[in-house]
Amino acid sequence: MLSSPAHIAFAWVTAPSNAVPALTAEFYCGTRDLFQARLDKMTRLLLSKHILPESELYLIAALAGEIGNNSFDHNIGNWSDVPGVFFSYHDGETKKQIILADRGQGILKTLKKVKPSLENDEQALETAFREKLSGRAPENRGNGLKFVLQTVQDQKLHLAFSSGSAQAALNDAMMIKKADVFIHGCLAVLSF
Repeated sequence: MLSSPAHIAFAWVTAPSNAVPALTAEFYCGTRDLFQARLDKMTRLLLSKHILPESELYLIAALAGEIGNNSFDHNIGNWSDVPGVFFSYHDGETKKQIILADRGQGILKTLKKVKPSLENDEQALETAFREKLSGRAPENRGNGLKFVLQTVQDQKLHLAFSSGSAQAALNDAMMIKKADVFIHGCLAVLSF
C-alpha cells in the first residue's frame, strides 16, 4: 500500500538525522526556484479544474507560497541536515490538501534570536501567528504568518501546523498544544 503525501512528509520530518528517508523529485524541492516552479504549476492545475473561484485559489496559492518561502528565508545556511522543502498537492474527492515540510531550525530557534524570552515551541507558534516579529530582524518583516492565520479564518480553511514539540490547528480559531511527536523543522497541511 502506498503512503499518502501527508504520511510521507510526516515520516520525513520526524526521522532522526541519521535516518532521513530520501524524497523523490515528485516531493522534494531543494531550491527556492524549484519550489516556485512547482507552486506555479500547482496553481495552474487548480485553476484548470475550476474547483474554487479564481480569487480563492490565488489566496490558497499565496498561503502555500508564504509557508514554503519561509522555509528558505529562515533556514538558508542553517538547515539541520537536509536543505529544501517537501511540497505536494493531494487532490482527494472530498478534500484537497497542500503539504509542506522542512527539516530546518523550527519556529522556536528562529524566533528565539529576536525574542529570547520564548520558553517553548507552543509559545513560539503563538508568537509566530499573532505577533509582528521576524526571525530575520532587523528587517521590517513578520506579517507572513499573520496573513496565513487571517486568510485561513476568512476563507474557512484548515491548517495543521507543527514545529518542534508543538502543533497548531487553525480554523475559525487557533488551538495550540503539545505534539505527540517531535518535528524537525516544520510541517504544514493546508486543507480546503
